[in-house]
Amino acid sequence: MDANQVGYVHEPTFEDTKAILDRAVSFKPKRQVIILFSGGEPTLSPYYLEAVAYAKKIGFYRILAATNGIRFAEDIEFCKAAKEAGQHGVYLQFDGVSEEKNKHRGVGNLFDVKLKAIENLAAVGIKVTLVVTIVNGVNNDGIGQIVEFAAKNIDKVQTIAFQPVSFTGRDEDISDDMRKKWRYTLAGMTHDLKDQLGGHIQPLRDWFPLSSYSAFTSVMDMLQGADAPWGWSSCNCHPNCGIFSLMVVNRQTGELRSLFEFFDYEQFMKDVAVITDTARGKKLSYAQLGMAIMRNFNAEKAPEGFPISQIVNLFKPSSTNSNSDRNDRMKAQQAADANDTWRVLCVEGMWFQDLFNYDFRRTEMCVIPYGTQEGEISFCAYNTGVGWRQIIENMHKTANLAEWYEEHGRHKVYAAGKPVPLTSTKHSLSLPIIQAVLAEDSDEKRALATPYLVEEETVSV
Repeated sequence: MDANQVGYVHEPTFEDTKAILDRAVSFKPKRQVIILFSGGEPTLSPYYLEAVAYAKKIGFYRILAATNGIRFAEDIEFCKAAKEAGQHGVYLQFDGVSEEKNKHRGVGNLFDVKLKAIENLAAVGIKVTLVVTIVNGVNNDGIGQIVEFAAKNIDKVQTIAFQPVSFTGRDEDISDDMRKKWRYTLAGMTHDLKDQLGGHIQPLRDWFPLSSYSAFTSVMDMLQGADAPWGWSSCNCHPNCGIFSLMVVNRQTGELRSLFEFFDYEQFMKDVAVITDTARGKKLSYAQLGMAIMRNFNAEKAPEGFPISQIVNLFKPSSTNSNSDRNDRMKAQQAADANDTWRVLCVEGMWFQDLFNYDFRRTEMCVIPYGTQEGEISFCAYNTGVGWRQIIENMHKTANLAEWYEEHGRHKVYAAGKPVPLTSTKHSLSLPIIQAVLAEDSDEKRALATPYLVEEETVSV
């Protein structure tokens, strides 16, 4: 977030990074904490693999990297090394299902890079989450195609994290006109997805705050008992921070349906709250949980052949294998079943703050802290410059840019349309058919307008 903002480089040493990780894992009782190595591009760090291995060693269960995918696409041996070190997954930058939708990043063959990275990562067993920055008028007309792409490749991609653009870092000084032109919201996202996916996912029926899932993690903590080695991950963020939906995918037919079309999640959360509050012991609580699932499952509306047992697997984390996710549990349940048909695609939306929509209550409830050498700081507070400038100014291990490059050398830069050299662009992924939306008065592609945005000139508080 300090890119192009200061004339020097601050790069934590391996010892610095170990200290940050030690501090993050030190609190008790232990709860599952997800570590996301970020940057810049974290895979360029000379001790990236060592940092992943150290995080695994001291007890982190899910270790991820926010990445453009270039290192993973260039070398499958690097993917194997990351997996061996303990890496669980990646947050892969992914702006669309064509070179056209990715060309604004300045890399000549970036979509090929993404496909190769997904192929390599899946081959070694690293989970892939597609992270999509949505900019109004740039790529919001193609977000439905991203969902279709993930559904067609559900064995390689299991989650999509849509992130409407936030104007921070290099975009902090954006003009008012461009900010209003490019601004995008989660509400607009839900309506665009409804329109682009033929109404299969509905704005008011199929989306819930990310924090709603914390009611369920509470009952899982109770079922695991006080002697469990770790507590389940709980996302108690502000309701305005993020939303999620779950879609079921038939691997054989490609059928894509919203889970909440035939499962009453809202009532299920109320039932789970009752189970937690009554705390009747493990056996009775499991019975209550099973009954809650059965009462909220509508078999008449469910896809043909979708068993209620799969709903149980969705909401039954493993206390012995914290790395397990929804699809792992579904596959494990069907290991002896030749009809291994159904998978789940999780679609999330996170709208991070900038200086134009800042909400201190959201910051107060933040569940994504940055780990720094001077402690942890809220994600949005750091991104908007509320904290990072002072933190970096306090650091002594900084270097002039020229000194840094002289000591460490410069990594390869792919910009101005320069392609990434790949050994091969062959892949086994299925791509959706792209239909361009044409403006009435222009031959060029245009994005659909988003009519759900209201952004006032000034706000008084």
